[in-house]
This record gives sequence, C-alpha cells and structure tokens, in this order.
Amino acid sequence: MSTPELEIMALRERLDVWSLAYHRDDNPLASDAEYDTALRRLRDLELLHPEYFSASSPTQRVGDTPLGEFVSVGHKLPMLSLDNAFSGDDLAAFEERNAAKLGVHSLTFCCEPKLDGVAMSLLYEDGNLVRAATRGDGSSGEDITHNARTIDTVPLRLRVLSCPKVLEVRGEVVIPRGAFATLNAQQAQRGETVFQNPRNAAAGSLRQLNSRVTATRPLVFMAYAVGYTEEAELPATHSHTLAYLRDAGFKTSGLIECVEGWAAAEHYVERILVQRDAMDVDIDGVVVKVDDFAQQQRLGFVARAPRWAIARKFPAQEEVTRLLGIDYQVGRTGAITPVARLKPVFVGGVTVSNATLHNVDEMARLDIRIGDEVIVRRAGDVIPQIVRSLVDRRVGNPETVIFPSHCPDCSTPLTRDLDEAAIRCDNRTGCPAQQKAALEHFVSRKALDIDGVGEKLLHQLFDTGLVRSVADLYELTVEQVAALDRMGLKSAQKAIDAIDKSKVTDLHRFLYALGIREVGEATARALAAHFGSLDAIASASQNALEEVSDVGPVVATHIRRYFSLESNRRLIDRLLHVGMDWVDTQESSHANAVLAGQTWVVTGKLESMSRDAAGALVRRLGGQTVGSVSKNTDVLLAGPGAGSKLSKAQSLGLKIIDESEFAKIVSEAGV
Repeated sequence: MSTPELEIMALRERLDVWSLAYHRDDNPLASDAEYDTALRRLRDLELLHPEYFSASSPTQRVGDTPLGEFVSVGHKLPMLSLDNAFSGDDLAAFEERNAAKLGVHSLTFCCEPKLDGVAMSLLYEDGNLVRAATRGDGSSGEDITHNARTIDTVPLRLRVLSCPKVLEVRGEVVIPRGAFATLNAQQAQRGETVFQNPRNAAAGSLRQLNSRVTATRPLVFMAYAVGYTEEAELPATHSHTLAYLRDAGFKTSGLIECVEGWAAAEHYVERILVQRDAMDVDIDGVVVKVDDFAQQQRLGFVARAPRWAIARKFPAQEEVTRLLGIDYQVGRTGAITPVARLKPVFVGGVTVSNATLHNVDEMARLDIRIGDEVIVRRAGDVIPQIVRSLVDRRVGNPETVIFPSHCPDCSTPLTRDLDEAAIRCDNRTGCPAQQKAALEHFVSRKALDIDGVGEKLLHQLFDTGLVRSVADLYELTVEQVAALDRMGLKSAQKAIDAIDKSKVTDLHRFLYALGIREVGEATARALAAHFGSLDAIASASQNALEEVSDVGPVVATHIRRYFSLESNRRLIDRLLHVGMDWVDTQESSHANAVLAGQTWVVTGKLESMSRDAAGALVRRLGGQTVGSVSKNTDVLLAGPGAGSKLSKAQSLGLKIIDESEFAKIVSEAGV
C-alpha cells in the first residue's frame, strides 16, 4: 500500500530519471505534460508533508530569496588557466617536452572542444551538492550555490552507488546558440538589455543575486574535470573519469576522443574546426590533455598552468576595422534599425562591410563615434555585430552619434513604447519604406508566394504611383506593367497571371501576408487552425486569442489593434472584393491523420520535394510545422545540408528522420 513518503520517493526518482534522459542523454522518456504533472504532484505532496523535505528534490530548482551580496569562498585546489597553442608546431613542441620529461616516445591525449562559457566548480559531500563557486582569480571565487541549483544539468545528488566523501566537479556553464537567440528576442521585446554574446549572458545569469532570475535563463553545465577529492575511487585516466561523471548524472561533451600523438591531436582540431559553425554552443578551440593521471602527476605544474594540458586555439572570428558611418533602416513594422557601415574586413570566412547595431540602447552602450576603430565579431551564420569600440585609439573628440528623432524616409516624428527597445515610425500607410516593405512581405514565398513579382518590380510599381497598397496589385493591367522599364509584354503577362493566381490561397498564408506585428508563419497557421475563419479571428477577444498556442498577451494585443483600425479593415474588404479567397484550413482528415498532435521541423535540401511540399504533407497528415527547433518539437525531417537545426535537435535528443523514412510514413498513410 502506497504511503506519502513512498510516493514522494518514487516521484523524485522518476523525475530524476526523466531529467537525466532529457538533459544529459538527449533522449526524452516523457512528454513535457507528463513531467509537469508529476512535478506538480510532488510539489503538492511535499507541501502537505514537510517532514520529508530534501534539498536534492527536483522541486528545489525554482530559485530562492534574493541575496544581499555574494560571499567569497576559497578553492581547495586552484582553478588554473591553460597555456595556448596556435598551430600544429606548438602541439608538436608540447608533446616533445612532455614525452622527454616522462622518458617516452609519444603520449596518449584526451581531446575535447574548448567551450566558450563560464567556469564553475561544484562541491559534493557524501553525494549531495553543498556548494558552487565561480573561478574568480583561481584561488577563490564567489559562492553561487543558490544559482547553480536552478540549472537542470547540475545534479543535486550524485547518481552513483558509492558516493565519494568529497568530490569537486569542474565544468563550463554555457547557453546554446538557439536558446541565446530566443533569450535576446525576449529581452528586446521587454525593452531590456540585449546580451552581447552567449558567454556574457551566462556570466550575467550566474551572478544574479535573485536566483529566480537565473532559473529563467537557459543555462547548461557541462563537466570537464574533477578537482579536489576525499575518499574517492576514480578511474586512472581523464577520459574514463569523464565517463564516470556522465554516469554520476553530469552532461559532458559528445565529441571527446583519445588520440595517440600530436599529429592525431591536430587532425582532431581540424575536424572540430570544420564543425564549429554548425554546433549549438560556442567553442574557441580544443583542449588537449595527457590522458593518464599518473603521467599528469609526474609532469606537474608551471606558474599558473598545468604542464600536461594545453588549449589549441582556433583562428579568431573577431577583427578590427573602422566605422565609416551609420545608416538607419526602416522595417516593415516601422522599427528603425541602425546599421554600421564599415571598412570591409574579412571575418569568419566572409567579407563584412555592414553590421547591425540593434537599437538606440545598444548604440549608447557601445558609445561608438564615426571614425572609431571597432572590433567586429561573426559566429557561424549570425549577423555580424560590433563588439566594442577601441576608445583608446580614438583620434580627437568626435561628437556622440545622435539617434534621429524623425523617420529617415518620411520625416514623421519617431516614437518609443515604454516596454520596447525599438524606436518606430508610426506612419505605416504613408511611409514609403514601410509601404515597400509591406508589398515585399505580401508577395514573399511564405506569404502569397507571387512568383515573378520581386523587389525591383514592386519598387517600380510604387515609384510610378501604380501601386500604393497590396490591394492595388490586383487592379493592375498587363499594359501598365509592360510599360515599365525592362518589362516586355511576356514578362508583364506572367506577372499579372501570378498575381491573379494568388487570389486562391490559404487562410494562414493570407493572415501572414497582412503583416500583423509578431504574427509569423507558425502563429498565423495556429490562428487559422483554431478559429477557422477570418471573421472569427477579427472579432476574437483578447482572452480568446490567448487561448491559441503561440499567442501570448503581446501578440494578442497586436492582433486586436490591427483589426480595430479602419484602414486595415478597408484594405481587407478591398482584397475580398477583388476575389481573394482561401481553401478549407483543415488540411488533414480523420482517415489519415497519423501525425495528429505532432510538431515537425523541416530543414536541409530534400531531393524529391521542396521543404514547403514536405511541410504541407505533414499538415495533411494531421501534424503541425514550425520554423525553429525546441524541446516541444517531436520530429526533425532533415535533408542534406541541415545545419544548426540538426545540431540543436541532436543536443535535445529529438527524433530525426531522413527523406526516405518520411516517404515511407506518407506512403503507409495512403497519401
């Protein structure tokens, strides 16, 4: 017969197993709903039976009362830095001097990616986490236990049968790139500071006095070494110790490899460098360690670094160039984005001549002046950005750059909402830049997909006064289009035919094409599926809109505001009047909805169909498609050339299938 104590113990064990499978093994054993239900049940039982409290319970990760200040704590063993190697020759010299000292011909090295994060030390006594600390100056750091406990990949108790009396585990706290992009988007939406890079975001999150803030940040702890120990029976090599840490509940790199000799280590470096841009965590090199602990002990230390380890650094993805000027771009929603014009510089494999400055707050933080020398960073496929200005090289005293007070395109006074970082031009229907951007969005592939009507033609139509709104497109004649520069009768007819064909579309495409703020492709699809008709969406209340997945208070407010404006209602009426119509939004039938309830992401280059066609098949079989990978994704359909989405799916342990497996699913469903 079950008792509260037994149920609490069983729930804790079940949740720990599920958490390990998800965060360490990337192999979810339960849905988010199942996990949340079990966690709520455990929390309720612990409230009813406080006598069974445990600091290692999964319920203890939510954060605690804010601290007044951080306390300094000493490291029992110093957290040392590593010497650097910048070439294969440096690695050869590293092996030569260590092999000579040991009297051997070659050495076995354990190699692993060097994570670009924040070092953290975790101290366990009798298997329980008792303290976490930053590296600090290597001898002492700050006690951040209250923050470390909120990180899912930090075990609150070691999962080994015989726990050491004392075990210190060292590792790096990182934020995956995908999670970092989401975090920055949320920061910008709330009008808060946009983080410079994942490392800075991780450092700032770890040093929060309020651990409830840390609990909201997507931090990941990855173990890379053992420090101080007492009564601990550990393996004889570094590589086997990492396997032991994984068994104990820690997340470690999946790219650890043992090699023989410096040449093999350099070959490993070359292979990791090729994968660098596709990884979902930032790395800045490879750590090469002598694998055998007995050899490490004989080699010892020099100054503030071990002799037995070295960091093989990658070529820099930051360069110095000069700021030539700042342009201000007006987006489709009226947001003004400052863009730095740079003296062209080669960074991360491409020539960079422009870099985003994000918004006025970022400009103020950087304190850049025209003519400054600046450091430019590019990581993977991320838009180039200015890291900082080299103020000490500044010549003279150039004036501070002043953000414009009026729209650079239509001279309308700019405004800024209190809860936003963006400064906007509110002249949506009269600002040429916004009108042109709205036209481009309306005809784009994910909107109405009007083939043959591109940016150049749209600008001609706008500049000649033939088109001012998207509804004007449907009143064009072949003769009007043919009269434009570089447009013959055949091209004009093709454009008019494509415009006419676009009148029959899908409700979600039409919604997305309208350009409602914050309503992307996935949100438009969710709205269409939930309400079924445009009238229902247009008349929906705030609460009704928030019942839709992907729609929160901010998005719901934008939708309500859009349909409340008379000008927007007139535009929609005009579009309906010219014959705009859509097919049934229900794409699946009960007979073949084999993917009902599943969320899919399609990426890479498929051979037998386009990604859009594959997405349409997923939806026809009852599933839904989204543009980005998250823990809520059920399946990733990956073709050749899949990059960061594939890496993220692998890190999350998601189901990944190729085109042949997908074809089999479609065939078996009879579609």
